[in-house]
Amino acid sequence: MAEAVRDLGFVGRIGAADGGYVTPPRYDRGGWKPGDGVFNAGAIAAYTTRLADRIERFVDQGKFVVVLGGECGNLLAPAVALKRRGRYGVVYLDGHSDFRTVDNSPYVGAAGGEALALVTGRGQADLTDLEGLRPYVRDSDAVLLGIRADDDYAAEVQGVGISVWTAARVAADPARAARETLNHLGAARPGSLDTREQGGAGGTEPAGLGAAELGGAGAAESGGVDGFWVHLDVDILDAALMPAVDSPDPGGIDHEQLRALLRPLLRAPGCVGIGIGIFDPDLDPDGKYAVELTDTLVAVLS
Repeated sequence: MAEAVRDLGFVGRIGAADGGYVTPPRYDRGGWKPGDGVFNAGAIAAYTTRLADRIERFVDQGKFVVVLGGECGNLLAPAVALKRRGRYGVVYLDGHSDFRTVDNSPYVGAAGGEALALVTGRGQADLTDLEGLRPYVRDSDAVLLGIRADDDYAAEVQGVGISVWTAARVAADPARAARETLNHLGAARPGSLDTREQGGAGGTEPAGLGAAELGGAGAAESGGVDGFWVHLDVDILDAALMPAVDSPDPGGIDHEQLRALLRPLLRAPGCVGIGIGIFDPDLDPDGKYAVELTDTLVAVLS
């Protein structure tokens, strides 16, 4: 994904500095079989720590971080980096809940299908308890937006106290979804996270970016969580608009709605960064979807 977006001038268009490349492990299932847990877990854990170190360094410098990655398991790295610092939330924008665990599924496999479960402490300790930090994100500090109404784990996610917005609810009023998400995160402790304008964006990634200065005060100063990270799986978009993903589904939102959702989230003073993934350039031979995705990202990060 990263190369396709970067080739369209993404870094320069959002005014970012290049933060380098953290090489991910090979997608190696080896002798994995159902019942073995998340495959390639050892390599994922080591990679998570390396990427977390890079992200933490930028956050310590007051930078807004953009991670261009592959699949949703990349969320482990910012979750670890931020838990080292304090109490941070996650705004999980995804067409799927990614809440599969050994307790609700016959078996687990790819980390991406368990990403929200893993960062909230559900699953094998070699991924959920790195550095003794489990859970990286409290259930009350997570918001899930964009899942389809027939998601297998939606009721379970809501049952543990994670706020859930289906794609249909987001599409009806994306600005309200963003506003109530920020209110929810601010309500985790007394106070609220107020949205406001801030400076440009940048990032670090499993393939790139630097960072620009994060404008103004953090969420901790308004009494809420210390801040939050935005996770964007582009399959939140409707399959007709974004088929170049591993699990395209109808019933998603459109680009205009995604922009309206992301703008206030990314400009909130508590937002420390965003990770973007799942777009597959191999499924976009003429580059059409890369252009549309990049234009949307530039619109919300500029």
